[in-house]
Amino acid sequence: MLSQDKITHMSHVLLRGLLERSLVKLKEEPPKVRRAIRLAIEAELKVAEEIDQLVRRKLQSMSRRIPEGSPEWEVLYRKFYQEEEQKRGRVG
Repeated sequence: MLSQDKITHMSHVLLRGLLERSLVKLKEEPPKVRRAIRLAIEAELKVAEEIDQLVRRKLQSMSRRIPEGSPEWEVLYRKFYQEEEQKRGRVG
């Protein structure tokens, strides 16, 4: 998980980059837009953490123990993670 300071910094960097490249025109004041960006990042991180926990529980509940960090564990983790993202509509 990222700290609040890092997330806030990311929101500043993202907004500055969008404005410098004229990719957006603000209808709200920059602080309000940065807050919306920060909230969106936090929401995405929360969902990612939920998926991570779900996938880890799924791997732990398998009848055959697969050591965490092993190549097989990594492959299954990625597979289950992608499946869960698709279920939640996060991957196109």
